[in-house]
Amino acid sequence: MDKGKSVMGSGRRWAIEFTDNSTSHSSRDIPDPPGFTRASQDQDDSAVSKQKKDAEANWKSQKAWEVAQAPVKNLFMMAFMMWMAGSTVHLFSIGITFSALLQPLNALRGVGKVFEPFKDNRVDLLTPKLVYILLNLAGLGLGIWKLNTLGLLPTNVSDWVSSLPPAQEVEYSGGGIPL
Repeated sequence: MDKGKSVMGSGRRWAIEFTDNSTSHSSRDIPDPPGFTRASQDQDDSAVSKQKKDAEANWKSQKAWEVAQAPVKNLFMMAFMMWMAGSTVHLFSIGITFSALLQPLNALRGVGKVFEPFKDNRVDLLTPKLVYILLNLAGLGLGIWKLNTLGLLPTNVSDWVSSLPPAQEVEYSGGGIPL
């Protein structure tokens, strides 16, 4: 292109003059290019957005199930740690047992927060929440079982002797009279 020549004067085939100052033209007056219709674009956009929403709902559902099944890993690890701690009462076994009790309790208390990122009208969260709750209840049961194994739960009659009333005396022995 030579210097000093205008764009329109250069003889280009696809040149557009932007110096039209008339306000009578609007974007509606300009015809759509061949093969383009606004209705098809709207339909394509709605189909693409629907596909995106469906993909997002599927992803949220999949992630919700992953979160719901996460306590299974914790169950096996905690069971192994309890087995390694033994059945005698000492600091390590008590610490592991109370950890096994507190983790499921905290998880059960925060079920709503755990599944908050996956909240959507198209995603069913009831079943993953129930699975999550059941697995955490199984973990809680494992901790209670370990408490019983350690003998820290009052399950025998002898554990409640202090709360029983004293037995009534049936006989009295006073000894003999000294001579």
